[in-house]
Amino acid sequence: MDLFSNLALGFATAGTPENLLFCLIGVLLGTLIGVLPGIGATATIAMLLPITFQLEPVSSLIMLAGIYYGAQYGGSTTAILINMPGESSSAVTAIDGYQMARKGRAGVALAIAALGSFFAGTVSTFLVAIFAPPLTAIALQFGAAEYFSLMIVGLVSSIALAHGSIVKALAMVALGLLLGLVGTDIYTGTPRFTLGIREYADGLNFVAVAVGVFGVAEILRNLEGEKTRTVLMAKVSGLLPTRQDFKEMMWPVIRGTGIGSALGILPGGGAILAAFASYTVEKRLSKTPEEFGHGAIAGVAGPESANNAGAQTSFIPLLTLGIPANPVMALMVGAMIIQGIVPGPNVAVEQPALFWGIIASMWIGNLMLVVLNLPLIGLWVKLLTIPYYVLFPIIMAFCAIGVYSVNSNVYDLYAVAFFGLAGYALVKLRCEPAPLLLGFVLGPLLEENLRRAMILSRGDPTTFVTRPISAILLLLALAVLVVVFLPSIKAKREAVFQEED
Repeated sequence: MDLFSNLALGFATAGTPENLLFCLIGVLLGTLIGVLPGIGATATIAMLLPITFQLEPVSSLIMLAGIYYGAQYGGSTTAILINMPGESSSAVTAIDGYQMARKGRAGVALAIAALGSFFAGTVSTFLVAIFAPPLTAIALQFGAAEYFSLMIVGLVSSIALAHGSIVKALAMVALGLLLGLVGTDIYTGTPRFTLGIREYADGLNFVAVAVGVFGVAEILRNLEGEKTRTVLMAKVSGLLPTRQDFKEMMWPVIRGTGIGSALGILPGGGAILAAFASYTVEKRLSKTPEEFGHGAIAGVAGPESANNAGAQTSFIPLLTLGIPANPVMALMVGAMIIQGIVPGPNVAVEQPALFWGIIASMWIGNLMLVVLNLPLIGLWVKLLTIPYYVLFPIIMAFCAIGVYSVNSNVYDLYAVAFFGLAGYALVKLRCEPAPLLLGFVLGPLLEENLRRAMILSRGDPTTFVTRPISAILLLLALAVLVVVFLPSIKAKREAVFQEED
């Protein structure tokens, strides 16, 4: 009964005219940046973080969530029409979606992607509503030692699921943790690593780091690789799938939803991994595997459902434990901190309207997406013809104004420029910046819980292994590291991420 009363509170919160408007803005903006190749949800949310400072906490988080799962919808449009995934999780959709478009079935492919995404989003949001409260109740029993061990699991998992070299991912996490230490010592009040700059006494501005590493670096990378985009079809028609199409897409959608819901919770690239896992499963289960790569409906329906389900269930660790499952969730943590909300299990207890309002808004947002996206396909097709050199000056100006408006601190703009160039250099060195951001967000929390646990245990480090939950979590982290370094797993992991590249 509690579930229904909580959902009623959530729909009452998300259903206010103001929150409905921000949900609509979020999903439309998400679809738009998903459609325009090369911008991405992470960069967009990083750029929009300064605006959320002026909004109510519920409204800002509903809008940011809408951008994230809206981008998963939009990414499939470019993947199908121009064979260029708007989102990395849509890379698999391009394999068969583009082939369907070449056969004159672009409308059907887009409809299958939208309907599969809607089903997956609805089911996985229901899973968030079911599993979030009990996990929150368990998390309230956690002490400092358990939180420290949990964050170690999160960081280790993000290393395991990062693209490319595990050693480089480990280095990125370490760099993120070091950047998180800049500022004032939480117990002694002594400035550290500030280079004598008073403006950094409160630490590096999260918005500046995020906009630089993801926003500016992504713009520089796209300018380097600007291509002429040719849209396969100027006008998309025949959106309604046939009865046979529905029959072929039903089980891939259900399986993709299950795979995505499970993998989305994992820290790192859960939604991306879910799409690849779904495609592999469908190809193995298919009676006609030779069709894959030549326009197989299951090759569109399964991965699209998986990446959307993964996007929704990645909110579970964020809402229950305050642990980000991916860079976008790390940005959501940043948005909550900007609003004065401490992420973690107390959010559900102290601010139930915000907690359940976000969950309810996902259902509303998914419905908006399926109702709006199919009629607006013509508009998205036209937007695909806009050259990137027209877009990037507008985006850069928007970034600079937004970052400066948070603290009116010119040093934040220097930080954006520095981290933009650093982010671009990291991409060229094939170092994924996502673990860096996760390390930066979790660094201060990790340090605080480590030092608190040591104070409570009077300096006895065995407290982390004598407390059962903490010991289990540390063993889990160790198991993940061991498994990732196994030769067979290492080879498969490299094959998956090579395919995506």
